[in-house]
Amino acid sequence: MVGILNRIKQFARSPQGRRATEQARRAAADPRKRAQAQRLLGKLRGRR
Repeated sequence: MVGILNRIKQFARSPQGRRATEQARRAAADPRKRAQAQRLLGKLRGRR
């Protein structure tokens, strides 16, 4: 488990990880994208 966490930390610090983080932040700030994500989560939760 420690190995996985270290790999995640390395990715987050890399330029590619920073870009992915920034894209996620922008998507979370967009009201349309946020609503789309909420609908998707609702569908996934409803299947259980």
